[in-house]
Amino acid sequence: MRSPSGKAFPSGKASPSGNASPSGKASPVRSPGHVAAPGIGGVGESPLRPDGTLKATGEFAYASDLWMEGMLWGATLRSPHPRALIRSIGVGAALALPGVRAVLTHADVPGRKMFGIDHTEDQPVLAIDQVRHQGEPVALVAADHPETARRALERIAVEYEVLEPITDPRAVVADPERLKVQDRGGITRHQPVRVGDVDAAKAAADVVVSGEYEVGIQDQAFLGPESGLAIPSEDGGVDLYVSTQWIHNDLKQIAPCLGLAEDQVHMTLAGVGGAFGGREDLSMQIHAGMLALHTGRPVKMSYDRYESFFGHVHRHPAQMRYEYGATSEGKLLYADVEIILDGGAYTSSTMNVVGNAASLGVGPYEIPNIRIDGYGVYTNNPPCGAMRGFGAVQACFAYESMMDKLGAACGLGPLEIRRRNAAGQGSKLATGQVIESPAPLAEMLTRLEAMPPPPAADRSDLRNLPGGVAQTTHGEGVVRGVGYGVGIKNICFSEGFDDKSTARVRLEVIGGEATALVHTAAAEVGQGLVTVQAQVARTELGVQRVTIAPADNGVGDAGSSSASRQSYMTGGAVKAACEAVRARLLALAERRLGRTGLSVAGGKIVEGAGGVLCAIEDVLGSDAIEEIREYHHRPTARMDPVTGQGRSHTQLALCVHRAVVDVDVELGLVKVVELAAVQDVGKIINRLSLEGQIHGGSAQGLGLAVMEEIVVADGLVRNPSFTDYLIPTILDMPPMRLDILEYPDPEAPYGLRGAGEPPTLSSTPAIVAAIRDATGRDLTRVPVRPEHIVRPEQSARAEQTV
Repeated sequence: MRSPSGKAFPSGKASPSGNASPSGKASPVRSPGHVAAPGIGGVGESPLRPDGTLKATGEFAYASDLWMEGMLWGATLRSPHPRALIRSIGVGAALALPGVRAVLTHADVPGRKMFGIDHTEDQPVLAIDQVRHQGEPVALVAADHPETARRALERIAVEYEVLEPITDPRAVVADPERLKVQDRGGITRHQPVRVGDVDAAKAAADVVVSGEYEVGIQDQAFLGPESGLAIPSEDGGVDLYVSTQWIHNDLKQIAPCLGLAEDQVHMTLAGVGGAFGGREDLSMQIHAGMLALHTGRPVKMSYDRYESFFGHVHRHPAQMRYEYGATSEGKLLYADVEIILDGGAYTSSTMNVVGNAASLGVGPYEIPNIRIDGYGVYTNNPPCGAMRGFGAVQACFAYESMMDKLGAACGLGPLEIRRRNAAGQGSKLATGQVIESPAPLAEMLTRLEAMPPPPAADRSDLRNLPGGVAQTTHGEGVVRGVGYGVGIKNICFSEGFDDKSTARVRLEVIGGEATALVHTAAAEVGQGLVTVQAQVARTELGVQRVTIAPADNGVGDAGSSSASRQSYMTGGAVKAACEAVRARLLALAERRLGRTGLSVAGGKIVEGAGGVLCAIEDVLGSDAIEEIREYHHRPTARMDPVTGQGRSHTQLALCVHRAVVDVDVELGLVKVVELAAVQDVGKIINRLSLEGQIHGGSAQGLGLAVMEEIVVADGLVRNPSFTDYLIPTILDMPPMRLDILEYPDPEAPYGLRGAGEPPTLSSTPAIVAAIRDATGRDLTRVPVRPEHIVRPEQSARAEQTV
């Protein structure tokens, strides 16, 4: 397939369905968008994804496949130091290299020099007088060839005065005014939560347990690197084709830094190769725009895998202290909690991550007395921000570990201790917010318990054993363990944010068939949103042919593809716009047919109990009906800065997991044999996509449990590659049993409940609990490593052998 200019896409790949494809012209021709196949289902069915075949065959064009005739290649010089003052930057030698068209520093930023995702503009476009983390952008190059750009970077002379990095988040909490990475102090946000009288409850408790827990830095590990193409436009602005999660939030940051009005920055979503929160923050967008405006030529920037590890934020690492007290029957009396999240050098979304961790810090359990202190701090470690689960993941590992410890101290099994303390509809969260919609946690635990266990492993097949075909074991030292995990996650944006999405829907006759065109700025990042939008349009308009227009800023804000919110928010916006179009269509039909009480079904205008009057095409004729609607969920409020109380979330979702593992206790190797999950989703919109979300979230939780961690020492990343940063493969992911419940949320479109994040929470503690069950080890840190598992006597024997 060829682009509109006639130039072949790289690697013979097709134009990204639903994304714009730059041509060889200054104003690229846009692709027609996702065209949904006719005759395939609405809400509740599982139509195939319109982009699915292209992605499965490798023909889908991602942002890194973008190409334009005459384009330059951009590259970024990054700091090798986590903390240093910049004394000078020399660019002469780089500019003298043949083929180099521009070398830019902070002095060349045409507009505002600082930006930030969450209304905190503390991140420089290019480092000004200092660098605060390894990999911070210092200078940019544009050249005729990517290798020339790379060689030019090597010629830029930067004189650094290296300083000792601040890397201990707990030390920052203890002395935030002395250990300052940012001028505003060492703490991004301190969010207390106070309920009841914890000190009095401590005196009344029969059983007290405590623990300290740690979560390492997890990377989103998306396969498509940060990439995009910037093209100078005729109005003096720039056209940007980028892979992102939130077009309009990018726009609000990009335009001021480029010195442009927002209507001069024309943004179109390019093919996104995964996101998971890592594309909420800017990466190359401003840099490519600067180079394009400076040179007057199109500029492509595409990170390699090494640079990608420094080019986006990661999951916040956490240090947590928990103490629980209960009656002898296992009824929780109090929770005393400290959660410290390391946000790295810049604010990013740390303030909201802290809010989530604090508000959900003790999980979906009824606890009458609560004291939580949640902190986000600045360090010279890698910047951290949004990742699937967004603060709730870290807390979930700790509070679920504590529930197991409490159950053991009370002589109760892991399911029974959870049942006795389970929150439900009408219960209060730690913030005082009442759970108004169904929350069937007790039922979910019972259903999980009823699931049959997997059969014993066939140890004659080495693939069934820890270590697999490496033949590290033939079954000796292998012990099976079972563990459970419960997670609760907020859905949509919280704490008073005016969460919204906008949709434009147009209904007209094309080629003799009634066709709906749906246009939103919502980012399809692999989650199947394009399919959901078409399902909603078919359901509400009764038509089969639906086209999803390319996502761009030619329509109002759709918010981010994060917080498990797009089916709720953009689905709600499309539904509302379709309802408005349908109302106008029926009004038109009533006028033309002289009838009342009409409805649409199966592409027909229907009267009363089902009498077909005519086809939609007969009513529309040459007319077109178009409506725009903006959808908002019910309002939320900021957590009180002293007590943490407030109705901070609009919706909550639950998932519970059972993990079965085989552990070689002599070698420290783990094989996850099976994961079983029960999840309430309110309403199944698309079962196939939903099951994929639960599988995918569980896989990321498995990765955090036993293998995924960015290793940082003294502020330096030690493993920035997929050779050394390990993620689960198909061989690591076990079979899954799923039980999906539908308890509708009356406030949500179709009663749906966001589903993408909750499995990521509960799978991690379930797997770690299963490893504890097999080994008897406490295991207070994830990822669990072999040295955490091997029993002391085996470690001593191994050392003697060596």
